Amino acid sequence: MYKGKSVGVVIPAYNEQGFVGKVIESVPAFVDHIYVIDDGSTDNTWAEIQAAVSASRTPLAQPMTDGGSSAERVIAIQHGQNRGVGAAIKTGYLRARDDKVDIVTVLGGDGQMDPELLTLVIDPIAEGDAEYVKTNRLLRADHRQSMPRFRYIGNVILTYLTRIASGYWGIGDPQSGYTAISLTALETVDIENMYEFYGYCNDLLVRLNVYKLRVVDVPMPAIYGDEVSHIRYSTYIPNVSKMLFRNFLWRLRARYLNNGEFSVVGCYTLAVVIGLFALVSIVLGTTGISRPFQALGGLVLISTFAALGMLLDKRANDHLDTALLPVEDGRVDAPPATRSQTP
Repeated sequence: MYKGKSVGVVIPAYNEQGFVGKVIESVPAFVDHIYVIDDGSTDNTWAEIQAAVSASRTPLAQPMTDGGSSAERVIAIQHGQNRGVGAAIKTGYLRARDDKVDIVTVLGGDGQMDPELLTLVIDPIAEGDAEYVKTNRLLRADHRQSMPRFRYIGNVILTYLTRIASGYWGIGDPQSGYTAISLTALETVDIENMYEFYGYCNDLLVRLNVYKLRVVDVPMPAIYGDEVSHIRYSTYIPNVSKMLFRNFLWRLRARYLNNGEFSVVGCYTLAVVIGLFALVSIVLGTTGISRPFQALGGLVLISTFAALGMLLDKRANDHLDTALLPVEDGRVDAPPATRSQTP
């Protein structure tokens, strides 16, 4: 228990032999449940998980009294085949939701996430300031410097794409998987249909926004060791881009059109219509205006209406996201209402 809330940790693991056992051992004592998901590993990950379960096989020090069904602190679940990190986290989320755990966090099975910082991640939820908390490795300059250059550039690009798709214009580093989510959010959003591959975190942000749930960013250093990344960028980038585009369209419909709000969607629609009209006019030469001027005029109008749509969307969502300001010694003591500037 932490501040009167039950806490669970989901640990997704795929071929994390040599890492996952140490991660399980490092989980703080106040965590009530540890859900370790072996996502169809082909090495000795499952055996390492089972060994950790056996080593900790004691009843909970503080048994749950709200209908939870798990009697052990460490719960191991194995996927018959590899389904993706999002699917592993989804499995853990669903089990934690069934157990009525108040706050559910995610710790990677590769040891990149420092468990000593867990309280920083769950505090905004425990104190009633958010339904979802994510770490942001871009908030502090020294944290950004420890990130490889190609990852930093890709992260900044995905930050802007995710802001447009999700409507959370104050967040950054959407790929950071060190997160916490409330039971309220798990019971509200459609977790069963959450994206199952890398990009699940971007997908979840869109789902949270549709239900107007609050998101808080907290600063976190990037940690890289001997672990091996399982991301294949040749498929990751196009797949996540397509998913974000689909989710963007779905959010506009679910958040605005279904509620009779047309200003944001109208601006984006005008930008698309003008773009199509300009393209046809340039190709067919029907306006009598030189092609360069047509292209320039079309670009100006497209940019104007798209920017207006983004501005209106941002205003509608400004109260839903906050980034806690980092201070020089690494602590975070600014109130949730204070917004910091992220890339």
